[in-house]
Amino acid sequence: MSFPVFDLAAFERSDDNGKRQMGREVDLICRTSGFLAVQNHGVPDDVISGVWTHAHDFFDLDHETKNRSKAPYPGYPYGYLGPGTEALAKSKGVDTPPDLKESFNGGPLAVPPGLTDQEALSFCYAETIWPAAPDGFRPAWEAYYRAVTDLASRIMKVFAVALELKEDYFQSYIGQPISALRALNYPELAAPPPGGQLRAGAHTDYGSLTILLPQPGSKGLEIMTPEGAWREVPPVEGAFVINIGDLMARWTNDRWVSTLHRVVNVAPEDGGLDRRQSLAFFHQPDWFANIETLPSCLAPGEVSKYEPVLSGPYLMGKFKKTVM
Repeated sequence: MSFPVFDLAAFERSDDNGKRQMGREVDLICRTSGFLAVQNHGVPDDVISGVWTHAHDFFDLDHETKNRSKAPYPGYPYGYLGPGTEALAKSKGVDTPPDLKESFNGGPLAVPPGLTDQEALSFCYAETIWPAAPDGFRPAWEAYYRAVTDLASRIMKVFAVALELKEDYFQSYIGQPISALRALNYPELAAPPPGGQLRAGAHTDYGSLTILLPQPGSKGLEIMTPEGAWREVPPVEGAFVINIGDLMARWTNDRWVSTLHRVVNVAPEDGGLDRRQSLAFFHQPDWFANIETLPSCLAPGEVSKYEPVLSGPYLMGKFKKTVM
């Protein structure tokens, strides 16, 4: 099977009939794999290159310098996380060695006026521990965060049409999203790692959707097919890889699937020992957004599989399972 590529600009300039047709295609994809590439997305090249270069230069710094912006304690969501601090497979109940990666993580750029919920303030709205170097890191990061926040909002309009809802259905849920941006660095390896230790262990994402920018030409990202086999996700030039998360699967009563995925160590001749980088934006509805089964995902008389949850506390519970 070829990897599906969705043209966002074509969707946005289509009439209602065209949008519904493209929406049906997205619905089919999200029922089977939940992964697709989005091209003609409108995020400026200079915004992408700016954050990519600054993240690369940050990871080039020595450990002592990077650790000055490290998360202050296990479970703190933002700042630098060094190697050996996370095992994503633990979120699925699988005990594995730590993932072979390091990351820098940042949350929402501002706290909503009047917010007093202490869990929200101490978790999703916790302070990002900004690095002092390289120069320009924070402005480049924030420019990209704003751009992909807007992109996520536009993709949610596609999802609404795909789910036979009004195009703006989700907008009231994402006025102040609690999304996180993560820059990931998979360091160069001197030798293949022990069996069972991956770049990123098998996991599903937690929220509504993820916007991934992989290293151009890189290999190793794999998804589990409905048949139970691992399948490579090829990088698509000029496109983001989009996948849905657990919250969206729950929201759709499992009409859409949150697919298990991982980053494996490919053969050395395929670049398996090389350093690689990626940017992952985890889009999450507002802290107090009430997530209950969408009306178009229930047949007459059908009962939802899931109780309603609030977006923020649901995310917090998921995140805490991965902390070493």
